[in-house]
Amino acid sequence: MGEGSFIDRAKIKIKAGNGGNGLVSFRREKFIAKGGPWGGDGGNGGSVVFETDHNLGTLLDFRYQQHHNAEDGEIGGRNNRTGKSGENLILHVPVGTVVIDNETGETLADLNEHGVSFVAAQGGSGGWGNTRFKSSVNQAPRRANPGTPGEYREILLELKLIADVGVIGYPNAGKSTLISRVSAAKPKVADYPFTTLKPNLGVVRWAEYKTFVMADIPGLIEGAADGRGIGHRFLRHAERNRVLLHLIDPTSTEEGRDPVPDYLAIMKELELYSEEFLEKPQVVVVNKSDAVLPEDMDKIIKDISTASGGKVHAISAVTGEGVPVLVKFLGRSVENMTKAMADDRD
Repeated sequence: MGEGSFIDRAKIKIKAGNGGNGLVSFRREKFIAKGGPWGGDGGNGGSVVFETDHNLGTLLDFRYQQHHNAEDGEIGGRNNRTGKSGENLILHVPVGTVVIDNETGETLADLNEHGVSFVAAQGGSGGWGNTRFKSSVNQAPRRANPGTPGEYREILLELKLIADVGVIGYPNAGKSTLISRVSAAKPKVADYPFTTLKPNLGVVRWAEYKTFVMADIPGLIEGAADGRGIGHRFLRHAERNRVLLHLIDPTSTEEGRDPVPDYLAIMKELELYSEEFLEKPQVVVVNKSDAVLPEDMDKIIKDISTASGGKVHAISAVTGEGVPVLVKFLGRSVENMTKAMADDRD
């Protein structure tokens, strides 16, 4: 993938620093048996820490560098000095990164806010120097502990897009065209399935000083939740969207394709992947109104409204018909969701 490509997954290996060994050392002074113990503790090893940065948008850097090691702690010093601890290794990741243990599949952290951090591999502890082992029966211990090893992990990083509105639907429903119509984004648009191989993001202005972020999720097809097509790779991105825009193509000539079955098939895929999708606000939109007779469009809207149980918008992403009204409706929906989430946190 070329420069600037959207990298949404990366496998890396991380190793925290080992703790430094404790030191066996003795003072050399008169009247003190064998000089007395003088060895300090080893320093702690550095940890590997993931920290989010809203200036980052991809996991591209991790694709090129897969091994990441924190510093080891240093050996204890004379005069009971503790060895220098290893520096933590801070790995900066985009907001929305999920940290997964690649060996067990366990989700270790879901980093969805700017500036949050997570210790993914703990540095080893420094070993005790021989001063620690002095006692009434052992005034000159010759024992020190080695430092403990730092944790090693194989990590899978997954980046979930955080967009206000996620546009879902069958391939070639016009998602990329809609993004290019309402924002400054210029995604690749062509008349064949799976044109979009990565989610496209666009900032949409819906009122003065008010914007929302829209992402077109690559085309879902029936069976996506089971691995068909490429859409299943991006279902996890839609999990973060506050509002889903379900875009329907009424012009498909493929065998077995029809607007209502298309709508129901996509809804089934969302449910199979996660029932939480069914709880998200969804705006149902029939695209390509310019290519359908008005009376046919009226019937399609009525049928889909019956199937969805709600209002259905009609637009043409190519000509712009109905798009301004839709944008304002989406803006208000996002604003209401944002307020509701803020109230929940309070």
